[in-house]
Amino acid sequence: MDSMTLQQPAATPGKKVRAPSGAKAPVRLDEHIVEIISDSGEGAQKCGQSLGSIAAQMGNGIWTTEIIPAEIRPPARSVAGASGNRIRIGSGRVTNGGDKTDLVVAFNEQVLLGRVRADELKPGCTILLESMWRGNGDAAIAQSYAETHERLVAAGYKVYEIPMEQECKAIVSDAKRGKNMFALGMLCQIYSLDLKLATDQIFLTFGKKDRSVIDTNIRLLEAGHRWAREHLDFCYQIPATRPSEAQVVVNGNTALALGVLASGMEICAMYPITPATSASHYLADVFEKVGGVVHQAEDEIAACAFAIGASYAGKCAVTITSGPGYSLKQEGIGLAVMGEIPLVVVNVQRGGPSTGQPTKVEQGDMLAAVFGSHGDAPKVVMAPATIEECFYAIVTARRIAETFNMVVVVLTDAGLATSQQPFPRPQFNEAWLAPPIDQSPVPPGAKPYDWDETTGLARRFIPGQPGGMHTLTGLAHDRDSHVAYDAEINQQSIRARSLKLAAFQKTLKAPPIFGDASGDLLVIGWGSTKGAIEEAVAGLRAKGQKVSSMHIEFLQPLPPGIKEAMSGFRRVLTVEGNWSDRPEDQIIDETNRRYSALAMLLRARYLVDVDCWSEVKGQPIKPGTIREVLLAQLKRIKKAA
Repeated sequence: MDSMTLQQPAATPGKKVRAPSGAKAPVRLDEHIVEIISDSGEGAQKCGQSLGSIAAQMGNGIWTTEIIPAEIRPPARSVAGASGNRIRIGSGRVTNGGDKTDLVVAFNEQVLLGRVRADELKPGCTILLESMWRGNGDAAIAQSYAETHERLVAAGYKVYEIPMEQECKAIVSDAKRGKNMFALGMLCQIYSLDLKLATDQIFLTFGKKDRSVIDTNIRLLEAGHRWAREHLDFCYQIPATRPSEAQVVVNGNTALALGVLASGMEICAMYPITPATSASHYLADVFEKVGGVVHQAEDEIAACAFAIGASYAGKCAVTITSGPGYSLKQEGIGLAVMGEIPLVVVNVQRGGPSTGQPTKVEQGDMLAAVFGSHGDAPKVVMAPATIEECFYAIVTARRIAETFNMVVVVLTDAGLATSQQPFPRPQFNEAWLAPPIDQSPVPPGAKPYDWDETTGLARRFIPGQPGGMHTLTGLAHDRDSHVAYDAEINQQSIRARSLKLAAFQKTLKAPPIFGDASGDLLVIGWGSTKGAIEEAVAGLRAKGQKVSSMHIEFLQPLPPGIKEAMSGFRRVLTVEGNWSDRPEDQIIDETNRRYSALAMLLRARYLVDVDCWSEVKGQPIKPGTIREVLLAQLKRIKKAA
């Protein structure tokens, strides 16, 4: 499910199954990380999303991370083909996917090997492994399974062989279509989750299907729950507190789509591209109900042009894409800047360059967003850091775009796009919407680009306004929108468009500091790294380390107060998901080192010696990794003192 609420679904509730009085007592935990992995098409992602929603309804903090293979349909039983979900369940609020995995449900040993080789499992991790392969008719498969099982046990993993195929076939003829719900039942027993909530989740998930489908999935769920209760010698309980206010559990792309609805925008034009497409899928389901239109264009350039045309006509529009599509939109974005047409552009970043890693996370497009386009093309660039912020960022972006007649770029990434987290259900505010378009007659003498000398702002002319007729051009133009190559007029128009950025910057507040305002080390990040950075910083501060962090939402223009904040620390370090050269590489020195994107921006803007650390492994950066990096930095700082 892309969208799930913590309120009880309206569908018919399921039957509650209670554990027998002699059931084993659960072990209490503060948190656990569990994975469900399978070949593509076996429903492991659906199982993980449902588990996360059930835990969230119980009152647990959760963060889900999709495990997506690089290929759309990789070969079955392949090491690189693991598809599934990773769920971090906590007793309190969870802000990121955490470190290594505690428990895995694997539908075959090959996808499991992929996770082992990626070093994603904790030492001694509990593995629930589908046992059907041990007796497979293909001798090579049976041997592979037996050898892998033996090696996993020898490596110290706690491996439980689970006859999922056999158990599911007692209920459905095609066990491949039932294992995910059987696994969900097992996990509900293992983590002491309310089975009634799980059955309600099945009604929500399969509510559009025939009742027989719902009943079959409930039987599979109950069978998995019963099997785990009767055969597994462990179970856990992660304390939960029911939320006092209504919550929603959505992924970042759904939050973006909901933000489009809440902002009052009526047009979304896009071309399908991973990992942005699911935002348009959600909008396609619901947008018409509120008068909106999703336009699927023939390509990225056409999508951008359509959105610009809609905005020029008076409907502020959004176009949603990923890195390669953003590159194709650059010329159109330049037209919107030159014509001073409000436009919201969402770039759900992925690994690059070129086709890169379409299903993997990276923060590689910041500099393209800030400095992209030929010529001087100032635009606002913002980066939400949480799934909740993905919702509010779109509302804010539309207001900025229409207030300043500018392009606003919103940078999210594949990590936020597919991860889920509960947050308070937004309460609609009419201030989010644009006021009615002013179509009153244009006052005599008013010009389409009558730039204010202080702010660069000009009144927005709408086609059809009496007295407002003019020809829009992407060429250099004067205040009347007449093509003009005069040197002074060209400089005047560039100045006006730049002043709008400065005027907007005056409205921003300094980013808050997480921790003390002074110390040994300040860590600065942007986008989806916030939760992991703050968890690492909080852990080090609890041990007496003088480290704080700051997260920057607006990347252009940069908000005030950043230089003053940096001055309170002996060293400043950015942590990012884009490339920076390693100083320890033999060939790298200060004359040729490439810095990560935000570090480069801060060094250039403030002339401060900002260091950087980055990782581009195609997966969210883990708080434990950041913690080790920061410890090494703190040791160097103390050694140099």
